[in-house]
Amino acid sequence: MSKHTMVEPAESAGEKAARTAEVARRLTRWHDDFPTPGVRFADLTPVFADAEGFHAVIECLASCAPDADLVAGVDARGFLLGAGVAALLGTGVVAVRKGGKLPPPVLSREYTLEYGSAALEIPADGIDLSGRKVLLLDDVLATGGTLAAAAELFRSAGAQVVAAAVVLEIEALGGRARQGDYPLTSIVQV
Repeated sequence: MSKHTMVEPAESAGEKAARTAEVARRLTRWHDDFPTPGVRFADLTPVFADAEGFHAVIECLASCAPDADLVAGVDARGFLLGAGVAALLGTGVVAVRKGGKLPPPVLSREYTLEYGSAALEIPADGIDLSGRKVLLLDDVLATGGTLAAAAELFRSAGAQVVAAAVVLEIEALGGRARQGDYPLTSIVQV
């Protein structure tokens, strides 16, 4: 399928986005004090397990950057999103892994999140990223460190992050402010 078949009239796209947001809101499970006390965890597993919900999310995310020639999904739920969007757009997909999960050589970025710190990695060779137009995907935008670190990885490899998108954005944590100059789309804002 050509990635250029994704263009739709604005009103149709807006209606789809609203329906997608409603399904995601309805199916998201919330867990207080997980993974640590004080953190409220948004579990999108039920959204992805629902055929209608998953399909709607994939279509909505794919519309964020129909000209991307590579999709990057952030460990781990971003892998599901990235694979689905890449298949729909007719592009390749790169898994942005947690530190220590890829064989060397790797490009690595450390970042902080609301309950600690971590590192993300992508392969340093084997994939020519120079000049590639990347759509960056994750499930939730909280404090923004994960998405910002992933974007830095691709820029350091010579790629251009043309857009980033998430299913759910927790606005009170201010993660949007940590992002670069690429467009950032969130299906649901809480």
